[in-house]
Amino acid sequence: MTFQKLVIGASMAIGVSAIATVPAQAGTLTGATIGGTEASDYLVYDVQGNSTISVDKTSANVQKVLDGNAANPTGNVELRASSEAVGFDFNKNTALTGQIGGQSITLSSLTATDWFSTGSGLSTSYGVNNFANTWFNQFYDAAGLGASFIPRSQAFTAFLGINGFQRSSDPNISYVNQNDTTGDIKIGLAGHYNLKDYYAPLLGSLGNLLKNGFQASEVVKVTYNGKTNLLYSFSATESGLSNNSGPGADGKSHSGNYEVTIQGVPPAAVPEPSVMLGLLGVAGVFATQRKLKKASI
Repeated sequence: MTFQKLVIGASMAIGVSAIATVPAQAGTLTGATIGGTEASDYLVYDVQGNSTISVDKTSANVQKVLDGNAANPTGNVELRASSEAVGFDFNKNTALTGQIGGQSITLSSLTATDWFSTGSGLSTSYGVNNFANTWFNQFYDAAGLGASFIPRSQAFTAFLGINGFQRSSDPNISYVNQNDTTGDIKIGLAGHYNLKDYYAPLLGSLGNLLKNGFQASEVVKVTYNGKTNLLYSFSATESGLSNNSGPGADGKSHSGNYEVTIQGVPPAAVPEPSVMLGLLGVAGVFATQRKLKKASI
């Protein structure tokens, strides 16, 4: 009987240990499709060496480039890619939809309504209560314009004049991953590691006042589990990539990785094979114990 107890205790310890050491798995977006009111306005960038490069807009390529993570981005999908073009229709969007952890998720570019709605109409004025003002005040601080004593209202008007809100509405989606334990969904946004490189030439004399190396992502509209959020970040890590090859290459785009997070629904847990073996081992020992008891009666 002492031997049996020792065996049972050891088996249970092994089973519990197997359960305790199962690592958190990361699920990725599957079934990726492109839609929206301007469904053809997107670009797909794959990776060639240390460069991102534009590739064919196929479903297979869209899915492929979204399989990376913060440590290893594998390209990106740019939504509403014509945002900088003359005659851009700011009332239309491009959206990426897929499944993650058994739930549907949609990531979209922004429209004028997303930026300028006050609840009773649209306003492009500084000081009103809309997302454009909320976001721009944070952008102004990140860019260090306060140190130059440029009034926020003046900077807002200048930014609006270069179609800055449109330019911030075409997110480059690098990856969409979920932690299977916590449910956290992390979304990678490819952008400039040093955004002054991009905005200084556009803003003229005001551009010279931008802080060197300041960071800001584009904004992505995420709809998941019945909720919609506008997500962005003012902190990037180096992606190890830049757009050095192919049409539109500038040697600077996609050099920064901005990661944003939403709370997701943890997917139903599926035990690891090692856990199942541990549990089966415990069950087997108890079955053997019952047989031994019957044999000793």
